[in-house]
Amino acid sequence: MSDIKHDWTKEQILEIYNTPMMELLYQAATVHRESHDPNSVQVSTLLSIKTGGCPEDCGYCPQAARYHTDIEGNDLMTVSHVKAQALRAKASGSSRVCMGAAWRNVKDGAEFDDVLEMVRTINKLDMEVCCTLGMVTENQAKRLAEAGLYAYNHNLDTSEDYYKDVISTRAFQDRLDTIDNVRKTNVTVCSGGIIGMGEKVEDRAGMLVALATLNPQPESVPINALVAVEGTPMEDIEPISIWDMVRMVATTRIVMPQTQVRLSAGRTEMSREGQAMCFFAGANSIFAGDKLLTTPNPDVNEDMEMFKTLGLIPQKPFVKKAQPETVEASESEFNALGEKPKWSRPDHIIERNIEAKQKAKLQ
Repeated sequence: MSDIKHDWTKEQILEIYNTPMMELLYQAATVHRESHDPNSVQVSTLLSIKTGGCPEDCGYCPQAARYHTDIEGNDLMTVSHVKAQALRAKASGSSRVCMGAAWRNVKDGAEFDDVLEMVRTINKLDMEVCCTLGMVTENQAKRLAEAGLYAYNHNLDTSEDYYKDVISTRAFQDRLDTIDNVRKTNVTVCSGGIIGMGEKVEDRAGMLVALATLNPQPESVPINALVAVEGTPMEDIEPISIWDMVRMVATTRIVMPQTQVRLSAGRTEMSREGQAMCFFAGANSIFAGDKLLTTPNPDVNEDMEMFKTLGLIPQKPFVKKAQPETVEASESEFNALGEKPKWSRPDHIIERNIEAKQKAKLQ
């Protein structure tokens, strides 16, 4: 079992990232086999329970209300609808349901109560439950944990240095504070980022430094390739190469040996051979289904066909950590506090985000 190192520097991670490809693959595959079954891949289904209308200005995101995209918004799904989708996901081989809501942060009230009931419902189906709902307070995180939440996703997106070129409506520290609030519970942390947003290799290393120096390291790290969506500030950015993805996956595996490395957005642009290289390099989780919140994703049948070709087996739920208990709402120890936390609103300006907003007003 590899020792966990928490004092990584950017220089050390860059040295790994720039290792000749064949040697990098060998090192990553060796580390991977020390902590994981190389033939087991965890399959998650990502469900957008509330789509569009987000007040943030994330330059990559088609759900931002200020940009003009073809995303069809919807109000919060019902608990029964979510249960039906979860059962469908389970039947297709998923062991985890990840629910995403286009919120800046969680607000106490009826909608959050419904989300808590969704968590209880899916956990009772013996599936892992993950949520990505924006920033959360400590009390909100404890309420989610009490309902039976297995994981909370809150991506750093990129390095702290490049963050100011992507988002201006919330601070990088807010993301770290949310992760810290989740860590005060028994909920696991899922946090990663996106490559191909115009960042430098040094920024990719910087993001991994921020994640790998957390103690404990995130149990799950999604590595996304930018899916450039028309109407967003990043609509004209060219896709990154598969070699960038392979290097990022391999480097993530080496610096975070026990983490589930998730091959996330951008898989529609990857060949099966490219995905196979990512699995060899240490990726051991994918999202299944025809959409990742709002962007395209390979069909689940295609994925199962690929698994068969590669001899991969879907990972069963609760392999890495025991299933959490569900506490019913009537027996809850933690109640809504009506909190109004002062999450940051930085005052810097991102020109391409402003231009995309102005362009949207003319549509």
